[in-house]
Amino acid sequence: MSLLRLLLVVVVLHLSAVAGDDAIVSRFQEYLRINTVQPNPEYYKAVDFIISQAKPLSLESQTIEFVKGKPLLLLKWVGSDPTLPAFLLNSHTDVVPFEDSKWTHHPLQAHMDHHGDIYARGSQDMKCVGMQYLEAIRKLQASGFKPLRSVYLSFVPDEEIGGHDGAEKFAESQLFKSLNIAIVLDEGLPSPTESYRVFYGERSPWWLVIKAKGPPGHGAKLYDNSAMENLLKSIESIRRFRASQFDLLKAGGIAEGDVVSVNMAFLKAGTPSPTGFVMNLQPSEAEAGFDIRVPPSVDAEALERRLVEEWAPAARNMSFEFKQKLTGKQFLTAADDSNPWWGLLENAVKEAGGRTSKPEIFPASTDARYFRKAGVPAFGFSPISNTPSLLHDHNEVHTC
Repeated sequence: MSLLRLLLVVVVLHLSAVAGDDAIVSRFQEYLRINTVQPNPEYYKAVDFIISQAKPLSLESQTIEFVKGKPLLLLKWVGSDPTLPAFLLNSHTDVVPFEDSKWTHHPLQAHMDHHGDIYARGSQDMKCVGMQYLEAIRKLQASGFKPLRSVYLSFVPDEEIGGHDGAEKFAESQLFKSLNIAIVLDEGLPSPTESYRVFYGERSPWWLVIKAKGPPGHGAKLYDNSAMENLLKSIESIRRFRASQFDLLKAGGIAEGDVVSVNMAFLKAGTPSPTGFVMNLQPSEAEAGFDIRVPPSVDAEALERRLVEEWAPAARNMSFEFKQKLTGKQFLTAADDSNPWWGLLENAVKEAGGRTSKPEIFPASTDARYFRKAGVPAFGFSPISNTPSLLHDHNEVHTC
């Protein structure tokens, strides 16, 4: 059995044994309790913890800072033939913010209830996966297994804010090229069914801000082309487009990653006052932010024309800017018989008693896109089944 297949079998089988192993649970909880919440993640504490887990496994380690204050940890399980192309198991150390008052248990306490559910930010996205790989290596070493190929584990910063100072710089570096990586495994999504989800590409993020201007006026006055009126027309146009995409998804036959998603992230307008906002003054400016995700199959140029002509037309005193926009060729990893790594992954899950669902386009964005762009095949795979996806949600949980 290849090392990749063996690793995945151990990872998937490991999930059924976690509940009975207090040491595994304790190590996972310790990692979850490290505060790596954006925008001020305690990266060095996370790196120190992972190194403390790597030392008993005799894994080589090096810490790289492509950007000061943002350490990337690279571990290596040396193979008996290091000339062979290696595996890279990638995970990110940062997590998104939370509203602790909306949680049943505080998201940094990693509380485990009597059902075996661990409540914590990062329990699904994605400290769980990084720890699963370390525990898989621990089990393989305990069995006496020694790899032929080398295995690298990367713990990278800043994925939740785009990965530009983490995985992107890593994938573009001479260091990465020198590793001779054959295949990368990165994060996927939990599956609500018994099948495991696998992702071979992802939607491109367009983080869009639309701004409207218009003459100010008395709050009681009716007049055309106010900033709020102009912005509301745009919001309504975007809402209709969103509804059309959602209808396609509801009709069935396609996955979430196959349609364009548009969600409003913020709405900003009004003149502040000591008690809130001035209620009898119509503002001269208003803006709204949208998180748009574009599948590889969509004509991006046509979508941008729609933006210019319908959503933010200059004739209506509208303007726009992208806070983030991934453009150009979108790189996909073959998920069929043409790619031997796909067959190995699929068979590994089968040998562990599971099965994979139809390969999908990841509905959001991950660091895997940077490795694909560097010419290395990459799959998104989080070995979590029979679990609702609660990434970035209140009460994010991992069931042990």
